[in-house]
Amino acid sequence: MRADRLVSLVLLLRQHGRLSATALARELEVSTRTVLRDIEALSAAGVPVYAERGRHGGFALLPGFQTELTGLNHDEALALLVAGSRRGAQVFGLGSALASAMLKVVDALPESYRATAAGAAERLLIDPETDLLARRLVGEEVPDTVVAEVRGAVFAGHKLRIHYAAVDQAPKWRTVDPIGLVTVRGQGYLLATRSGADRTYRLSRVLAAEELDEPAQRSDRVDLDRAWQERSTRFRSGGDQVTVLVRVHPERRQDLVGTALAVLAEEADADGWLRLEVTFQDSRHAEWAVWQLATNAEALTPQWLRDSLRDRAAAIATCYGVSS
Repeated sequence: MRADRLVSLVLLLRQHGRLSATALARELEVSTRTVLRDIEALSAAGVPVYAERGRHGGFALLPGFQTELTGLNHDEALALLVAGSRRGAQVFGLGSALASAMLKVVDALPESYRATAAGAAERLLIDPETDLLARRLVGEEVPDTVVAEVRGAVFAGHKLRIHYAAVDQAPKWRTVDPIGLVTVRGQGYLLATRSGADRTYRLSRVLAAEELDEPAQRSDRVDLDRAWQERSTRFRSGGDQVTVLVRVHPERRQDLVGTALAVLAEEADADGWLRLEVTFQDSRHAEWAVWQLATNAEALTPQWLRDSLRDRAAAIATCYGVSS
């Protein structure tokens, strides 16, 4: 909306002092022609914006054109800026709104806090896209129209129709009572009920959504963290789970435990290695978890897992064997 864009334009000029039309267009994701029209509108409305000519010219505001919000101290502003760097807003379609809000937070700070809070926030990185091993966090793209309908129904407390593509099933329309939204490692989920039963829907599998006028059947209050924990527990306790006994080097214990659903037993062998009885979601999960530890882990039972790992190792050896 143009009103929001005009506010963002003023905030950008306040923070940067001077910006070219090209730079403003890039920040606002519009054309330079639109920026020039917005500048004219601001001038007509009495905002003291002026143009500086030359190679390093651009648009700027007259000094002193600003307001301060003294209710925020340095640490409070820093907390808001750090929270704004997290991925939840992107998953739930609030990325542009978050960027605009962060501009307003910085701009509203007293001059004495503005530079130090923004600078401190630059030195804190939350949930980077890759870890130290360059493994990329794979986020999921969800159409803005879908997220907007889902988000609207959640906040308004209305029923929601979703065209959902469950795994290995043809997409179907279903009507649910939305409870809340959760983001985990760049993936968004809708917690809801359907005919009174708990349901969890992955947002990336929602092909279309429609907020209905009918009120949702749900409690006025919700402990979303508790609800997520309960559903996670039920998920981990279902499916074709397998339990395996593994010997693992102590330095790689956390790598194994971090991928398992549960650790049922643990003891140390005489040579310092650890013997763990762990549960995985299914056989493929177990094979992958042990295989990635290479010679730092040995599957002891069940036999099918040992056979599978042996066959995989033999295939690799054959692939890289020296031909005579």
